[in-house]
Amino acid sequence: MSNSMVVMQPKPVMISNHSDQWGSEICDCCDDMSECCFAFWCFSCYACINAKKYGECLCLPLLDFCGCVPPITISMRASMRQRYGIKGDMCNDCLMATFCRGCVWCQMSREMKARDLQITLIGARNL
Repeated sequence: MSNSMVVMQPKPVMISNHSDQWGSEICDCCDDMSECCFAFWCFSCYACINAKKYGECLCLPLLDFCGCVPPITISMRASMRQRYGIKGDMCNDCLMATFCRGCVWCQMSREMKARDLQITLIGARNL
């Protein structure tokens, strides 16, 4: 019988203090009035800047203006729900994006700001 040493590396653990709900409601514009005013007065610029902050193409939201149902806003909202583990469904995303498009982008911006935390690895060594 031979002696062999088994070495196991610790696995990283991500800690999050966020819940599975949106951090703010759809109409909580008073939480960040400057964002709300920017979205109201120059919605195209606002949506493009936030798409870029989210990691998408800067001009992607401009494709929303081709019809009544905004596919880009719906997909961004669904993607954000999936990335942050927020409960919801596509039907709600579609209704919100169609009838409250500016408010949806403001809510997504507030969510990105609230969840913009550096990942902390527990048990990882500094190199």
